[in-house]
Amino acid sequence: MIMSDQFLWVEKYRPKTIEECILPDNTKKTFQNFLDKGEIPNMLLAGPAGCGKTTVAKALCNELGVDYYVINGSDEGRFLDTVRNTAKNFASTVSLSSTARHKVIIIDEADNTTNDVQLLLRAFIEEFHGNCRFIFTCNFKNKILEPLHSRTTVVEFGIGGKQKPAIAAAFFKRIQQILDTEGVEYDNKVLVELINKHFPDWRRVLNECQRYSSGGKIDSGILATFSDVKVNDLVKKLKEKDFPEVRKWVVNNLDNDTSVLLRRIYDACYDSMVPNSIPAAVLTLAKYQYQMAFVADQEINMLACLTEIMVECEFK
Repeated sequence: MIMSDQFLWVEKYRPKTIEECILPDNTKKTFQNFLDKGEIPNMLLAGPAGCGKTTVAKALCNELGVDYYVINGSDEGRFLDTVRNTAKNFASTVSLSSTARHKVIIIDEADNTTNDVQLLLRAFIEEFHGNCRFIFTCNFKNKILEPLHSRTTVVEFGIGGKQKPAIAAAFFKRIQQILDTEGVEYDNKVLVELINKHFPDWRRVLNECQRYSSGGKIDSGILATFSDVKVNDLVKKLKEKDFPEVRKWVVNNLDNDTSVLLRRIYDACYDSMVPNSIPAAVLTLAKYQYQMAFVADQEINMLACLTEIMVECEFK
């Protein structure tokens, strides 16, 4: 049975305009400037999963009234001939239903495309510049080849520490509105727990809310299903150099986004390590976060990171 997009809350409540999107003010202003000019450049939207990159790309197209086509880089976008035929056929023709100056092709999850596909798309940017713009979305911009990277305007979807409370509060309000519309009872404390657990992956938060709402209520009973990231427990095991327990911690927490785990560990460094060890820990975390984009086994990568910190750093 095929599930309708309108059954999925992430599609049903997807923002249609840039103003509706929950973004830091400076990021939203960047996109609003494009709208004010009535034209968008070739762009690379980079940031963690679920933070709104694809939503923004579609909202820009909707507000400008342009014809657009989406190619998923994790699916058909991995095949050179498919991309060549699909993208060329769309980009080379003039729109009959829109008065906008350009069409737009959105390459979603572009960091999962092959090098050959990326080089082809780079050539298409130049070949069809008079008729078509390209918007690429990715979680890891280091997986985008430099020849393609350099031909786009890069917009980072990062949320700084000072911005997090306001962004999380805005999403909390949005979730409340959705649940009220759907007639679902909820406990505010549980919503806060969900948002804190998956921040800034709004897509996952909304999917989780829909899943938990199947019983008509989101209450404290579901908290037992959360796998809480207990970084303090990890710090204790690192200090004791207890490798088996560190490995167990990794296995128990891998259902969380690995980039979020590394961020939690980074935050804990300043309170748990002697000052001279903090720079080494930061460099180690940065190295393994970069490697996340390439490794096949995230468990091994995370465990290697923590083992290096355990061996090289001194704890209070």
